[in-house]
Amino acid sequence: MHPRIKINIVIFCLAVTTVPIPACSSRKPVGKDLETRKGEVEMSIEKKPFGALPDGTAVEIYTLENSNGLEAKIMTYGATLVSMKTPDRNGVLDDIVLGRDTIADYIEASPYFGAIVGRCANRIAHGRFLLDGEAYTLAANDGEHHLHGGVKGFDKVVWHAEALRHDGAVRFTYLSRDGEEGYPGNLSVTVTYALTEENELKIFYKAETDKATPVNLTHHSYFNLAGQGSGDILGHELFLNAEFFTPVDAGLIPTGEIEAVTGTPWDFTIPHSIGREITRVEGGYDHNFILNKAADELSHAAAVYDPGSGRAMDIYTTEPGIQFYSGNFLDGSITGKRGKVYRKHFGFCLETQHFPDSPNHPDFPSVILRPGNKLSSLTIHKFSVR
Repeated sequence: MHPRIKINIVIFCLAVTTVPIPACSSRKPVGKDLETRKGEVEMSIEKKPFGALPDGTAVEIYTLENSNGLEAKIMTYGATLVSMKTPDRNGVLDDIVLGRDTIADYIEASPYFGAIVGRCANRIAHGRFLLDGEAYTLAANDGEHHLHGGVKGFDKVVWHAEALRHDGAVRFTYLSRDGEEGYPGNLSVTVTYALTEENELKIFYKAETDKATPVNLTHHSYFNLAGQGSGDILGHELFLNAEFFTPVDAGLIPTGEIEAVTGTPWDFTIPHSIGREITRVEGGYDHNFILNKAADELSHAAAVYDPGSGRAMDIYTTEPGIQFYSGNFLDGSITGKRGKVYRKHFGFCLETQHFPDSPNHPDFPSVILRPGNKLSSLTIHKFSVR
């Protein structure tokens, strides 16, 4: 597809200060399956009501907490990460993901805050694709294009949830019926969130289908390591383990070209602030980066550091790409958690994924899942401090 050039992966190695969070290292996490902790004390997992949909469907929220004080809250609506609390360099906990206070707020307005998106994440040009000689038409819910699964994608359905206390995890399952949002096949999806004692939030994805269908699942949290609603993220330092990216047209659809990041504003192979080159990118960053990795290999994809708080986050994934989005469409119209107003660039997304519009680009890694095959993917967010 394009020449691969090996480089040394640059990883932020973060020294622990007053906060009991282990430093990161260049050691890659291994294994795609959930590691059980049989014989250990069960992690406390709290389940509470989180309101209901207008049709009366109950929504629940689960709280995971490890012994270091990290806390993740995930609700069944959209299998959504509602809150992620981590300490700064002084040990002060804060919520580092954008979101809303109530389920009614999420229904009213949420640009995919913290949700699992699918059946096909990102954009599909004109909501159309051809599969095995048959044409399919999807909802055009992003101008003339299809975005993140359609009008009622996986972010807007209630998932079944099960607490896995030996694993410090919650497993979410959903059956997407044949024809839902125009997609073919009955698709069975499992997403498991696990919070580890190594301060990792692991997200496991699995899926099976009874008919060939495009599947591209991702997690869509908007992060602000200084704390949600605290200001913009332009001063955050970003590293992306990617020497190539997929340029887009005015509708943010990939042109099909593969370009090197060298000498462009898309070059984050050496960490620098998000804001340093952003004015050279029309509209801001909303691009897919091609990760330097072998297919299905779990490897280091990105690192982000906030100099003010000392918080850092490393991302590992088995996915071939990562969408970096700099919160360009946040415009102050949404009041988030604790009354915080979310303005432009108040959060960033790093969505591990296959490439946008892949069903229409045969040269991109395929997103077509066929009967008898199983989708299996893992993304890890590892939190630490300087």
